[in-house]
Amino acid sequence: MQLAPRKSNSQFKWPKKSLSALDALSAGKLIGAAADVALVIDAKGIIRDLALGSDDLIDEVADSWVGRPFIDTVTTESRGKVEDLLAEAGGASATRWRHVNHPSPRGSDLPVRYCAIQFGTDGRLVALGRDLRAMSSLQQRLIETQQALEREYARLNQGEARYRLLFQMTPEAAIVVDAATLRIVEVNPAAEALLARRFKRPAGRAATDIFDKASLPAVQAMLDTVRIAGRAEEIAVQVGGSQDDVMMAAYLFRQDSGAYFLLRLTPSAPDSQSQIVSRSKLSLLRTAEQLPDGLVVSDHNGRILSVNETFLTIAAIASEERARALSLDQLIGEPGIDFDVLLANLKQHGTVRNFATRLTGDSGLVEDVEITATELSDGDGPAYGFLVKPAQRREKGGTTTRSVEQLTELVGRVPLKELVRESTDIIERLCIEAALQLTGDNRASAADMLGLSRQSLYVKLRKYGLGDLEGDE
Repeated sequence: MQLAPRKSNSQFKWPKKSLSALDALSAGKLIGAAADVALVIDAKGIIRDLALGSDDLIDEVADSWVGRPFIDTVTTESRGKVEDLLAEAGGASATRWRHVNHPSPRGSDLPVRYCAIQFGTDGRLVALGRDLRAMSSLQQRLIETQQALEREYARLNQGEARYRLLFQMTPEAAIVVDAATLRIVEVNPAAEALLARRFKRPAGRAATDIFDKASLPAVQAMLDTVRIAGRAEEIAVQVGGSQDDVMMAAYLFRQDSGAYFLLRLTPSAPDSQSQIVSRSKLSLLRTAEQLPDGLVVSDHNGRILSVNETFLTIAAIASEERARALSLDQLIGEPGIDFDVLLANLKQHGTVRNFATRLTGDSGLVEDVEITATELSDGDGPAYGFLVKPAQRREKGGTTTRSVEQLTELVGRVPLKELVRESTDIIERLCIEAALQLTGDNRASAADMLGLSRQSLYVKLRKYGLGDLEGDE
């Protein structure tokens, strides 16, 4: 037996019987409790009485609307909506909801969503309004968060393009190998030139195929060491088809939930390959000169040896000769403090990333910067390289900013689709927290504000661990 679909009760079936005991005072209390703003309007469209649901609305409106035409209390672009609302109110059912704005003495307009219904025989009607300021504030925060994420994505894309360019233009042969299968994933032009005698297309082949059989035990032992320790000492190997030794270094990194080796091959003897490397090295130096971030090379005491044009601009230094007369300790942070901390971490770890400090220019101007530094191999003694860039401006709202920074750190180790999913969770949690705050932790109102069913909201509250749900259950 098929049941007939249940019809919703949009109106009372027997209002004269069920509401016959409702007097004017009770009706007024009921209407005032059902809406944030309730207006009694006569047949001429003049507001004769009103009820407000919160103290801040009382401060916004007070009694300034009573005795004025309803259409005169709204902004110019909302007047047509009010005319339509009053014209439709003569019917037997309530009008459809319309969003209008009231000018506010505090500056920002007061957004209210109204419907109206006529009562009695003298043409009077009641307009019921919902305060939309909480929703407008939530939408504004969502837009600001979206714009912040778009700026972060643009910055990440630019950074990826920059480092991709450096990978392609580095004079040393670089080979990316899948650590699980030992298959070659990617090679740069220098590696293609080095392996040209053996393979035309190295990508997809086994990495062990590029070495002579005599070098394979040493290569395998080195990769096993790197797999455990993360890095190992360079070893001399022979690439198939060549009698010359090649120095190989290997590093382990993680990306897309997988592990990869980065193999760096450097020819030991000067030959035609070295000439190719020299030309590539010249191109790399030219690229470093044109980087959008400041680049500095210093000795082990911080004395500046070389800089690019961008650093001269950031530090407001007139010339490279002037820069060589300075020490980074004079420019970075507080003298004797920030640079000493940076140098100590460099000596201990070999690299430092995103070290936040201040750069005091030669003219005395101070700018917040982030420094990424690494230890350089130099035959004349230890040296250090520093990448200096202006600090990114952080958006207001500490929780969101910290989340975006954490996502940035995952680039290169987590697939883009997982980063996008993580970003969506951040926005969703932010919106739920904002809705709960705006509604005073009233979950039914928060669910209505977010356009969710109450059950869906509870599922998301459990997902993000928000609030105590035991009492509600």
